[in-house]
Amino acid sequence: MKKHNYKIKVEWTGNEGNGTLNYKSYNRNHKIISNGKYDMINGSSDPSFLGDKTKYNPEDLFLSSLSACHMLWYLHLCSVHKIVVTEYLDNATGIMEETKDGSGKFTEVTLNPKVKITDGNMVEKANQLHEEANKMCFIANSCNFKIAHKPNTTTE
Repeated sequence: MKKHNYKIKVEWTGNEGNGTLNYKSYNRNHKIISNGKYDMINGSSDPSFLGDKTKYNPEDLFLSSLSACHMLWYLHLCSVHKIVVTEYLDNATGIMEETKDGSGKFTEVTLNPKVKITDGNMVEKANQLHEEANKMCFIANSCNFKIAHKPNTTTE
């Protein structure tokens, strides 16, 4: 079995002078950096947990990882099946449930890809490939809940 290793640096930038003296004494801002990549991602926590609403939070990044992985597999499968995709846009949604002790987990994610293809005869096959992409997606395979797909495929 082939193994792939990933490295990412997460640097907290939210010390406002007193460190983590108490829950409100620090902000949740941080940078996500990968060596050799051009940009960094500025992150925080969800505003519900005193985060900066203008920055990405881990839940945003989790949802975007699922959406992007699915898209990349889908585009690959379309190319293999000679389906020419000219546009792809996903408005993904997810629900995370918080428990009484403050922990939580995602319980559902729905991908809503709007796909434009060149051949109207391939719409049904294009829609079916979302199921195959889900089976291949590394991130989806790491989740413990079902990921729904509501594709909207049109032609040019």
